[in-house]
Amino acid sequence: MFEKIFSSDRMTKRERVEATLNHQPVDRAAILEQVSFNPRVITDWTGKTIKDFNYTLDDICEVIRKTLDLTMPPCPPRGTERIIHPDGFVDQNDNWTAWHVSRPFSDAEGARDWILRCTRETRENSFDPAKEREEYRRETLGLQSKIGDTVILRYFGTGLCGVYDRMGLEIFTFFQLDYPDVLLDYLESTIKRQLALFHAIADPSLSPTVMIAEDFATKHGPIFSADFLRKFHFPYVKKAVDAWHEHGVKVLYHSDGNWKMSIPDVQACGVDGFYCLEKNCGMDVVELKNSHPELVWAGGVDGVDLMERGTPEQIREEVHRHIRETNALSTGGMFVASSSEINPTIPPENFRTMIHAVGELRNPFPD
Repeated sequence: MFEKIFSSDRMTKRERVEATLNHQPVDRAAILEQVSFNPRVITDWTGKTIKDFNYTLDDICEVIRKTLDLTMPPCPPRGTERIIHPDGFVDQNDNWTAWHVSRPFSDAEGARDWILRCTRETRENSFDPAKEREEYRRETLGLQSKIGDTVILRYFGTGLCGVYDRMGLEIFTFFQLDYPDVLLDYLESTIKRQLALFHAIADPSLSPTVMIAEDFATKHGPIFSADFLRKFHFPYVKKAVDAWHEHGVKVLYHSDGNWKMSIPDVQACGVDGFYCLEKNCGMDVVELKNSHPELVWAGGVDGVDLMERGTPEQIREEVHRHIRETNALSTGGMFVASSSEINPTIPPENFRTMIHAVGELRNPFPD
């Protein structure tokens, strides 16, 4: 007997995830989510009395096992410690999020010196493919033992988001104008190391899919120009996608915000689909899947206005709209998921409604 979310499930979680990725019929829509950061949701599904963020990795994994077909790796509460990193950055944790308090430079020249050190260290540090492969496999199987049959969706970067996040957009803007060759050299060294990692750890038996996560948009559109992205980002996305595809692993791409105008460019990189569709930013999953049925779409349930402040009935109607109007039961290609994550302000009854709404619509497979 395989592990079920609903008693009427006819497919295993892995079968449902693979069918969704391959645009094939499913018994019901597959569910993807990040459920690490909501104490009330953890309480609701574990039955434990939890105060503040006083819960464990095992508690999160219990919720994952009971509710999800595909999950982002669970993340235990971060605590509230202030972290001083060896390279001079200072970060502040706040249980479910974190932010940069200060950085070891204040201008583009200082940012250049920092990134030159990063590039040098990346090139000088040794890399052992066999060791990386074994550690990744051990970690993945250890997590899998805690979440049952739920499939793991790990995410990786190509370097861009990490750079402008650490620098801050203002400094990064001047840095990339003053030192474009330094940025390119950093991105080249980063993707070279990442490709070595991907080739070492790629294993579709562990998971049929991964995600490249690089935020480059606000609700109004891309932060960067198309020319900038075509020079400093998309070529590295393509290299990453090609590496995963070489091993039979499908790739989803993530960015927050409205990146609709960049869909053709990212699709040209070979990605299999997209995650994080913020309806209030103009990214409606029904419109997107119906206009690009060859791609996989995930993360279309509004995680803010709807999941935080909507009623259970509104959530149920929206989930049903996604499934019905994308014809997802017959064509696959769509994961039900929030547009962000199940953050602490989402009422537990709203998350439970989202899950149960999926189970209410089923593909009438013949016996």
